[in-house]
Amino acid sequence: YLQMKRRQAIEYLSVLVGGALSAPTLSVLQGCQRSVDVSAIDLGSPVTKQLLEEITEAIIPRTDTPGAKGAKVADFILGLISDCYELKEQTILLDGIKAIEKQSQEMKSESFGSLNAEEKEQLLSKIDKERSEFKDQANGPHYFQLIKELTIFGFFTSQQGVEEVLRYKETPGRYEGCIPYQKGEKAWA
Repeated sequence: YLQMKRRQAIEYLSVLVGGALSAPTLSVLQGCQRSVDVSAIDLGSPVTKQLLEEITEAIIPRTDTPGAKGAKVADFILGLISDCYELKEQTILLDGIKAIEKQSQEMKSESFGSLNAEEKEQLLSKIDKERSEFKDQANGPHYFQLIKELTIFGFFTSQQGVEEVLRYKETPGRYEGCIPYQKGEKAWA
């Protein structure tokens, strides 16, 4: 009988959904000792929440399954980042949300939430390319790295993500170590 540690399970989940988690996210999973007052920044404004809802929904849109907005991923992110992350990462996230809105205004003179799905995807793809070329990890991760990984983490640990997107059994039966995989099947929750 092997017991998987929470951090290891999340690392496996990140590989499953296609990426690695940044150091700040992994540190949350290990527990932390705060060196600053995490209430020093206000992440709870309605404008911030609304923008984050639109950004997360653009990352995981509603299709025949719920999207990030339906799974309340923005609420999850704001709660997790304000309760568990250091001021530095909170600031990176908040500044990143503002940067996405600013780039949207520069691109179309419209709020990110007013862009159509194609325009949102175009803007976030441009930002994701910047993220992949980002080298200055000494000052923390790129803001889109945080947003993206927390969106994926929040969605695939939500009830909607687990029950409607992944294959899920609330109480699995006997252990089957080798289950054949058919191409196109959902991953197990």
